[in-house]
Amino acid sequence: MRYIRYAFYAALAVLLVTVSLANRDMVTLNTLPEAVAAIPGVGWLSQSVEVPLFIVVLGSLILGVLLGEVLEWLREHKHRADAAQKGAQVRKLERELKKTQAERDKDKDEVLALLDQAS
Repeated sequence: MRYIRYAFYAALAVLLVTVSLANRDMVTLNTLPEAVAAIPGVGWLSQSVEVPLFIVVLGSLILGVLLGEVLEWLREHKHRADAAQKGAQVRKLERELKKTQAERDKDKDEVLALLDQAS
């Protein structure tokens, strides 16, 4: 299974390098459209930068994956909290069980108590 994953990663890397080499043309990224930048008091927000197209594509892909991971992590918070609460409850019940068994077995022979605990 590990080799299949490595083969997938290698194929993905070849694909990304090929797309990157095919899209090296420079593009201009603007923070605001020209019509919005013309509004008085908003012009200072208008910035532009020229970068290769593959950086825009790969950057968008990485940003989307990171945003999706963060949102999924936040969505699963209730499940993690519930699992932690149930784990604490299990540990508490195990402690109570051991205490109850110890009280039950205090008057028994040690060998019989060990046999009861083993089964």
